[in-house]
Amino acid sequence: MIRSAQPTPVGSTPHYLTPVADDAIWDRIRAEAESDSVAEPALAGFLNTVILGHESLADSLSYLLASKLESPTVTALTLRDLLQPVFAENDGIITSVLADLQAIATRDPACRGYSQPLLYFKGFHAIQAHRVSHYYWEQQRFALALFLQSRISEVFAVDIHPGARLGKGLMFDHATSVVIGETAVIEDDFSMLHEVTLGGTGKIGGDRHPKIGRGVMIGAGAKVLGNIKVGEGAKIGSGSVVLHDVPPHTTVAGVPAKPVSYPRSAHPALDMDQSLDDMSVESHRDPAWTS
Repeated sequence: MIRSAQPTPVGSTPHYLTPVADDAIWDRIRAEAESDSVAEPALAGFLNTVILGHESLADSLSYLLASKLESPTVTALTLRDLLQPVFAENDGIITSVLADLQAIATRDPACRGYSQPLLYFKGFHAIQAHRVSHYYWEQQRFALALFLQSRISEVFAVDIHPGARLGKGLMFDHATSVVIGETAVIEDDFSMLHEVTLGGTGKIGGDRHPKIGRGVMIGAGAKVLGNIKVGEGAKIGSGSVVLHDVPPHTTVAGVPAKPVSYPRSAHPALDMDQSLDDMSVESHRDPAWTS
């Protein structure tokens, strides 16, 4: 199923990047790579090897991730044989990859093209590599899934347990020092910045990690701990420590985090407004939320 680019708030998309439909993304990536090859001849070989020499996004992405995740004992060729079929043969996974590219293209003002996150954004790389590790975890190939988690953490500084369940349309901006626990769940259209932890408390096993609703945005350095629910459209301020459920469409901040306002958008993840100067509690009258 083709997922068309969704409209975003005014000002969130750079003037030089016009979003395209999912089925046009690979052609757009190739066109950007060809242009960059002409502009920067020193990168022509790199761009040909990673993008222009491949027939599909699945082939390109698996090649790129394998080259980054290889180790002295597990070669890039071996990894590519493990990665490529997961991307190429699972429509749901490649649909999620496309949705993540759309998320970055429409939310990150630093993004100048669809090829940029594919080539250079380690948050995007970590999410896509996790999709493969989660696939193998679900196949009960635990050793392989944990190996991939370890390499993802070492290479990208993003530690996502392979058991964690991630939706689509995700953006991990900068992404360094992100930690996501085994039983965490992240729904669609989610954004967060670096140094965020979705973790547990204590050493009790079982379902012990946060459940994050659709359209949530989490600011840099926030810690969300325990088997708690962050409701749809909530916003968590940078540096906050969240220990209890967050109601839908509520902005929380502080240590411990408490409600401070209500987001002006139904899904703060889409507009990436990290300020806490939202709708005051006094003025909030359950408006008709629009994204």
